[in-house]
Amino acid sequence: NKNVTQIITFGALKAKAVIRDVGRVLGMSYGEVDKIAKMVPTRLDITLKDAFKEEPAFNKLRKESEKINELLDISLNLEGLNRHCSTHAAGVVISSRDLTDFLPLYKGANDEIVTQFAMKNVDKLGLLKMDFLGLRTLTVIYNTLKLIKSSNGPDLDMASIPLDDSKTYELLSEGKSRGVFQLESSGMRDLLKKMKPDQFEDIIALLALYRPGPMGSGMIDDYVKRKHGTMEEKYDLPQLEDILRETHGVILYQEQVMKIANVLAGFTLGDADLLRRAMGKKDPEEMSQQREKFMKGAGKNKITEKKAKKIFDLMEKFAGYGFNKSHSAAYALISYQTGYLKTHYPLAFFGALITSEMGNTDKVIGYINDCRDMDIEIMPPDVNVSGKNFSISDGKLVFGMGAIKNVGMSAIDSILQTRNDVDKFSSLSLFCQSNDMRLVNKRVIESLIKSGAFDSFGESRAHMMDNLPMCMETGQARQRDKQMGQENLFDLTEEMGALEPSSNVEQAVEWSDHERLKYEKETLGFYVSGHPLVRYEKQISWFTDSNCSSIAEENNGKKVSIAGIAFKVLTKNTRKGDKMGIVTLEDLQGTIEVIMWPEIFLAAQKFLSQDEPILIRGTVDAEGNSKKVIASEVYPLSEAKNHWKGKLHIQIRTPGLERDTLVEVKNILSGHRGANQLILHFIFPDGKKKIRTVESEMKVSPSDMVIEEVEAVLGEDCIRFE
Repeated sequence: NKNVTQIITFGALKAKAVIRDVGRVLGMSYGEVDKIAKMVPTRLDITLKDAFKEEPAFNKLRKESEKINELLDISLNLEGLNRHCSTHAAGVVISSRDLTDFLPLYKGANDEIVTQFAMKNVDKLGLLKMDFLGLRTLTVIYNTLKLIKSSNGPDLDMASIPLDDSKTYELLSEGKSRGVFQLESSGMRDLLKKMKPDQFEDIIALLALYRPGPMGSGMIDDYVKRKHGTMEEKYDLPQLEDILRETHGVILYQEQVMKIANVLAGFTLGDADLLRRAMGKKDPEEMSQQREKFMKGAGKNKITEKKAKKIFDLMEKFAGYGFNKSHSAAYALISYQTGYLKTHYPLAFFGALITSEMGNTDKVIGYINDCRDMDIEIMPPDVNVSGKNFSISDGKLVFGMGAIKNVGMSAIDSILQTRNDVDKFSSLSLFCQSNDMRLVNKRVIESLIKSGAFDSFGESRAHMMDNLPMCMETGQARQRDKQMGQENLFDLTEEMGALEPSSNVEQAVEWSDHERLKYEKETLGFYVSGHPLVRYEKQISWFTDSNCSSIAEENNGKKVSIAGIAFKVLTKNTRKGDKMGIVTLEDLQGTIEVIMWPEIFLAAQKFLSQDEPILIRGTVDAEGNSKKVIASEVYPLSEAKNHWKGKLHIQIRTPGLERDTLVEVKNILSGHRGANQLILHFIFPDGKKKIRTVESEMKVSPSDMVIEEVEAVLGEDCIRFE
């Protein structure tokens, strides 16, 4: 439409970003520029001018290096300039005539058309600007409902679902909210467990509370304690109880600030809105006038000056944190709806959700793990069942063929059309004879085999791969004969049975688990029928305190231990010419980038393969667009025990415990002395523990042999590392 389009938005060069960009252009090393950028204080409103005043080290660096002096001068001149453009999240402009009569247009990277003028300039032209926030979640809900209906479920109307469903609140209270709109971050999942929402108003409050201001002010703890009755709800005036009861006495919403001014000081709602804006802007002169007006109005309502002052101060304090309740409520409704669908229709919900995130490997991995936690079986693509997207079959979630790399839409359309004609593919040979080999070529079929899409034929993947050239030759021969009108012989043989190519090829040895999973990863982007790390879950739990997903919530500089497989390794040269590594580490929750400086990379290079898991100790780097880990130690997970410097905990259950058992454990440990402190946990029938530190008597080396021998005596999972 020539009268409607979206609005452009510009990203400016901020203090840290401009240093990084200029450093890159000047050819400086990543590490050197990174250290300088991190010297800029972490504040949203920080400028380089302020940073130079607050951090004396900048002046010292200027004097020591002409190159750094040049970097900082250029950065100072470029700061604030527009760096790039993108599409505004919600802004849409509408005109009565062609938009080109009023303003220039711009074509984006994906051929989207947007205005060349930003929002404020569009306003100045007098054009109608509307905010239409497009949410992917609405499409997920729509596709979930379609999947429910297509799998013989009800024709669900989201507007009529109950808002007091106890099972939905139970799921949320347990923090099982991955994939639930606005509630899936690890921090939000922790907050859900603390709050334990049991009504819709709690979800509205959650979304308003989970922001930097309230999180830093202690509002969240107050709200949770008051909700659960461990802190008294106090109201300075009876009138405040009606206004603040739903948030347990905490001023949380902007509408509450306005209502307090309206009820206590006689403000009109228009005046109350002006007060809300003034409080948000923190304009001292305006606030002084508003305070005076509030005090006068409160006095007329016979509220003491002391009380009125205290309440105004409270309003002023929380107005900066206040959130628009109507906005929060609209989002909360979508949060609840996705939570409801996940609770009652998990198969359809995950099918729609994973389909919507097919380009985001990290999220898909997380959702697949969530499915496994909920005992939802995920099947590889199946050429006899799968459509383009995820679908449901026999109570299982089946990958869509659109998820397979190298399988384009023209090939999928051809396969689906042919499947309608033949009803079912029964072998690789018949598949090749039935489909158009120009569209469904060798590359497509190899990807289908590797992904598991032909497993229903009952042949091994390795055998099908070996037999593919012969099957394709037979299929191409049949199609040539069809084009020449020579179909009778084939029609006859089809009536007699499946036409198979004659072959003396021996059945190939099936791929190992490692090969099978490697090919699944290659074609689907992640593992489906298993994961190489599953058999290491115990060791990973022993030696790690974070994972690729939880690091997104960690602060800059936090020390972490993570384990996974080096999925991708990029080698770069530093300014000095030394090799450093940028490693994409994958675990059961997702992926994260790990920076290995030359010394670390040199030591780690020999075991950075995709075959065996590695353990990485390092610090979180929260600068830039995404969080990374800067490695300080890297070694194979299998050697973690040899490098361990900490405590070894052994749990001993007292029921039926005999002296001989303790003597046997002591003898095992005595033969493996080391540097790790030993702590014994005696667990009694009532669940109580008695802890004994064996520091003075014995320190041990937690080798594989020690663990195996101790577990043989005391049972599995009796050992824990700390």
